[in-house]
Amino acid sequence: MNAEGIQVIQGCAQGALTGEIAFPEIVGRLALVGVERYHADYSRREIAYYMADGDSLVVVTPHPSHAIAVKFAASAVEAAVHQSQRNEHTYLDFIRKTMAAGCVGYFAQITGRRVIYFGRNGEMHIEYFPTANS
Repeated sequence: MNAEGIQVIQGCAQGALTGEIAFPEIVGRLALVGVERYHADYSRREIAYYMADGDSLVVVTPHPSHAIAVKFAASAVEAAVHQSQRNEHTYLDFIRKTMAAGCVGYFAQITGRRVIYFGRNGEMHIEYFPTANS
């Protein structure tokens, strides 16, 4: 991975945590440097970014620690996603809400235009990227 790609990835991770960059812009920037998907791991407080050629980069994302609910509530995850899409809360709020809904992390599939949220026991909820007309 080249220095520019590393810089863009690290900037996107930081920008999400500070609220300076919204999800659609993050996805666009990551796609431009060749990121095909990323995995946000709430327990480890890190995000692993994967390139199409197999290269990867792990970035520490020091969000506040919150309890992860035992029961996965897909409807609460969906509600938090929709709040994010309407720009009604920050990424840190999103993390807190999805952890309270039993989410342990997610895979954002940039090339597949979807995000897969998952719980402790393998439960999943899939959200597709909104279209430009949404």
